[in-house]
Amino acid sequence: MFYRAENELIEIPFESINDSFLTIGFISGDELDTIKEELDFSDSSVERCKRANPLFRTEVEVYGNYTFTELRVPNGSGDDDYIAMFLKKNLILIVDIFDRDGSTLSIFRRVVDRFPAEKINAAKVVCAFMESLVSDSGAIIERSRNELVAMEERIINNKADDEFNIELLDIKKDLLKFNNYYEQLLDIAETLSDNDNDIFLEEEVIYVTNLQNKLQRIVNDIDSLENSADHIGDAYSSSLDLKLNHSMKVFTVITTIFFPLTIIVGWYGMNFVNMPELHWKYGYLAVIALSAAVVITMVLIGKKRKWF
Repeated sequence: MFYRAENELIEIPFESINDSFLTIGFISGDELDTIKEELDFSDSSVERCKRANPLFRTEVEVYGNYTFTELRVPNGSGDDDYIAMFLKKNLILIVDIFDRDGSTLSIFRRVVDRFPAEKINAAKVVCAFMESLVSDSGAIIERSRNELVAMEERIINNKADDEFNIELLDIKKDLLKFNNYYEQLLDIAETLSDNDNDIFLEEEVIYVTNLQNKLQRIVNDIDSLENSADHIGDAYSSSLDLKLNHSMKVFTVITTIFFPLTIIVGWYGMNFVNMPELHWKYGYLAVIALSAAVVITMVLIGKKRKWF
């Protein structure tokens, strides 16, 4: 589908495209094959529209008369969308590489209906489309921040269980994914703001610059969350070390208190013939009393020295 902005925004066939008017299009890869020669697109750009690139960070290709880029768009369902974008003077063309749930097409339609035809321009449309792709960034950042704060509270309250590291790893993976996604968009915005092939009018570049600043703030927020996740991981490791140290301290104190009893047992376990205590009527009770006295003495020493 193609829309041309004149006095109003009207849907037109491809044959009616006029370089004098801004045209916005959303087509499939198969449709691109049939019109690539008329639009003077390179074969390498067209070929890249025939497969889904699994990477977020892809190059932005700047040609003499157009700019081309690919986009991997997370849609929350696990199957990301893949689109490509061609930008020429007075032409914005989005190619549907893989859009299973139609979410990218819905964004395109909302953008098309967003501006009055007499006030629309290429930079506004491109920026509005890319802003729509990050419209949920605020919710993602807030949700991730709340999850990290909750995990930090669990560490402080000693409620971090065996699944803690797995949960933290899942959050880190999500943050990494969105960081790559937003940096991908930031790369595109930075290239477009250079306007090397004069796609936009000079007064239109300000829209791209504003978009670039917005994306930079989002990337900075995601970076901050990634750092927080790393710190929480370090805090969890420290808490495990602290628990281990506490356990070792308990065992050490117990060993220290009862170690003298080991000496007593070893001493009287020798059973020499001339040991008078072996034939003493109260020898057994005396050893019990001695052992109890030693334990009590060690406990008192431990409390005085704050072993426990």
